[in-house]
Amino acid sequence: MTVYFIGAGPGAADLITVRGARTLARCGVCLYAGSLVPRELLAECPPDARLVDTARLDLDQITDEFVRAHEAGHDVARLHSGDPAVFSAVAEQMRRLDAVGIPYEIVPGVPSFAAAAAALGRELTVPTVGQTVILTRIAQQATPMPPGEDLATLGRSGALLVLHLATRYTDRVVSELLPHYGADCPAAVVAMASRPDELVLRGTLADIAGQVKEAGVVRTAVIIVGRTLAAEQFPDSHLYSTARER
Repeated sequence: MTVYFIGAGPGAADLITVRGARTLARCGVCLYAGSLVPRELLAECPPDARLVDTARLDLDQITDEFVRAHEAGHDVARLHSGDPAVFSAVAEQMRRLDAVGIPYEIVPGVPSFAAAAAALGRELTVPTVGQTVILTRIAQQATPMPPGEDLATLGRSGALLVLHLATRYTDRVVSELLPHYGADCPAAVVAMASRPDELVLRGTLADIAGQVKEAGVVRTAVIIVGRTLAAEQFPDSHLYSTARER
């Protein structure tokens, strides 16, 4: 018996990986967050699979489901939105599984920031404009950020920032980034990326908070701030250059 932490992708059911879908199709138990994972994905589960919505379960109750499945000899598909590597709370679940001796594997998924970039039609790394992407969040009614990972510190780099779990606090994000990026710095918010109700807001640090309020975006969205969002004048990369060494 194995627990498979499967990245369900950013929202569209067909953005799960082939490996993820095949793994889901052979697991006798599926644990999923009903508020985040598209229900269409559950159709990939075996007809007799036990389906458990974890939206209202705490970590102990989720662990109990793992143990119950292990004792029954059933593989578990643990569906997480996006990719399990980022803001998924997988680490604490794996720690619990280590403690009780239950094996697990991770199946990567399409992360939300990649789906947001696709919705914007932008490459996040552009030659001479920006080659660094920082994935982060802010601490507000959540686990505190480690020292040195506040927006003021990260903003000094000038790198493109992708903020998860922060759209409720866009005003704060803007105020902390303005001194480092300037009011004219391109900014965007993508909500429900890849889903039928996807919403894309484009602007600058000067107006993006107002757009977010007007649109009523409060969750399932990322904020992206950085010059590469509007970069047009930049040299071609060396990747396909005829002058590069072969």
